[in-house]
Amino acid sequence: MTAVHRTLAALALVCSATALAFPTTAGAGVPRPAPGYWLAGSDGGVFAFDVPFYGSGVAPSLACSFSPQPPSTADGAHGCDAIAATPSGSGYWLVNIYRLASGFGQAPVPPQIGCTSLNGGEGSWVGATSTATGKGFFLASSNGAVLGCGDAVPFVGLADESLNAPVVGIAATPASKGYWLVAADGGVFAFGDATFEGSMGGRHLNAPVVGMAPTPDGKGYWLVAADGGVFAFGDATFEGSMGGRHLNAPAVGIAAAPDGPGYWLAAADGGVFAFGDAPFQGSMADSPLAAPITGIAPYAPLPVG
Repeated sequence: MTAVHRTLAALALVCSATALAFPTTAGAGVPRPAPGYWLAGSDGGVFAFDVPFYGSGVAPSLACSFSPQPPSTADGAHGCDAIAATPSGSGYWLVNIYRLASGFGQAPVPPQIGCTSLNGGEGSWVGATSTATGKGFFLASSNGAVLGCGDAVPFVGLADESLNAPVVGIAATPASKGYWLVAADGGVFAFGDATFEGSMGGRHLNAPVVGMAPTPDGKGYWLVAADGGVFAFGDATFEGSMGGRHLNAPAVGIAAAPDGPGYWLAAADGGVFAFGDAPFQGSMADSPLAAPITGIAPYAPLPVG
C-alpha cells in the first residue's frame, strides 16, 4: 500500500503507512520494483508514493519560508516551487524561491559560501537538479543564471541574454557535465554535454511551459505545459498527454520514468497522470491540501539481490 506522509505545522500526520523494503544491492537479472515519486507543495509539505519519506519543509525546519517585503502580499510560508531527488533516491531537496535549497535524507546542502555562480541570478530560484553523485546540485534562476553547489560545476547561463520568457526549469545530463534550461515560452538552452534536440520556442502554445524532464540516457527530453500538453524531442517518445482534456488544476511538473519510455505529470491539486511505462502509484487529488503542489521527483528502488 502506498505510504503518504505529510508534516503540517508542528504535527506529523500519516495519511496511510505500511512497511516498505527498499533494497540497496542489485541482483543480476532481477527487475527493479515499480518506481514511485514524491510530490512537494509550496509550503514544503512532501507526499511520498511507494518511496521513502525523508521529512518535509513545513515545521520545524521552515524550509519554504521567506520574508516578503512591503508592499508584497505574498504568503511567507509558501516559498517552495520545486523538488529534486538524488539519483540513488537517498534524499531530496526542496527549492526555496529566494534562499538556498534545503536537503532531506542524505541530500547534502553545502554552505552557501561553497556554492559557485558564474553569472548573476535575479528574480527567483525556479528549479534544481542533482549531480550524478548526489553530492551536489544546480539551481536555476528565472533570469537564466545557474548556481552550482557541492560537486556541481556550473557553465555559463542566460543572465546576460535577453529572454522572451522567464526560465522555469533545469535538468542535468546523466554525467552532470551539462544541463538544459527551459523557458516558459518553450525555449530550450543546452550547455556542456547537453545536446539541443529542439524546442517550442517561437511556436504557438496554448499554455506556458512549466517544466522539463530528460530521458534516462540524456539524448532527449520532454516539456510539459500548464494545460497538460507534452512535447517530446530527441529520443524522448510521446506517450500521451492531458492537452485538450479538462484539468481541475494546472500542470506544474513532469518526471521521467527511470526505466523504459514513460513519464508522470503532476498538477497543482495533487493529481498525477501516468503515461507509457510510468506506473500510477497514487496522488493527492480529492485530498485536502494546505498548499498547492509545485513539483514532482521520481525514484526507482534497486533490484532485490
